[in-house]
Amino acid sequence: MPVSEDSEQEIPGQSLAIWTEVLYLSNLLIAPGLAFLILLWLYFKRSANMPTLALCHLRQTISASVWAGVLLVIANITIILLGGYAAPKTWVIVIIYFTTCHSTLVLLGVLGLAKAMAGQKYIYPLVGRPCD
Repeated sequence: MPVSEDSEQEIPGQSLAIWTEVLYLSNLLIAPGLAFLILLWLYFKRSANMPTLALCHLRQTISASVWAGVLLVIANITIILLGGYAAPKTWVIVIIYFTTCHSTLVLLGVLGLAKAMAGQKYIYPLVGRPCD
C-alpha cells in the first residue's frame, strides 16, 4: 500500500517529545545525573515556547526521574538501617529494588517513548503529572 504524504508529516513537538523520553531512559540506564540535568535545562530554558506534546512528555520524564531518585535514596537508607553495605541483606535489597522499582521505571520510559514516537501524549501511572 503506498504511503500518503499526510502520514509522513511530523506532529508539532514530536521530535522533542522523543528526545525527552530518550533522555529519561538515558538517565536511568546510561548517564544518570547528566541526562537529568539536560531534562531540567530543557524545562527551564525551553518550556515556555514548547508544543503541548513535548511539554507533556518533558513534565512526565522529570517527574518520573525525581521519583526514581527518591526511590534510590529510600533503598540506600534501608540498606544503611539494616546493617550497612557489608551486611548480607544488602544484596537482597539491591535485587528487590532493581527487579521492582528500577525495571518498572524503565518499562514506563519505553512506553512513553513508544507514545512519543506515535505522536501521542502519555501520562506515567503513579509517578506522572497531569497534562493540559
